[in-house]
Amino acid sequence: MRKLTRLFAVALLSGLFFVAGCSKLSMENYARLKVGMEYSEVIGILGSPDTCSDAMGVKNCVWGEEARNITVLFLADKTMAFTSTGLK
Repeated sequence: MRKLTRLFAVALLSGLFFVAGCSKLSMENYARLKVGMEYSEVIGILGSPDTCSDAMGVKNCVWGEEARNITVLFLADKTMAFTSTGLK
């Protein structure tokens, strides 16, 4: 039983490291963003945003946190501009 618990723990930690290493916050994904893309296309590349604010038809969405993020500005669900911070 103890061996099974250790195997499970190792498998779980390996899975977590794999997921962390496959972050969608990368320069490769940032380079795929284009002005005019639909909101759904950006979601397909980056996944769901961590935060979004909406004012007068303009949506500002952020993936990541302050030190490492991608920010995309949408107007009528079309990409207008995007920036990144701390990507490798």
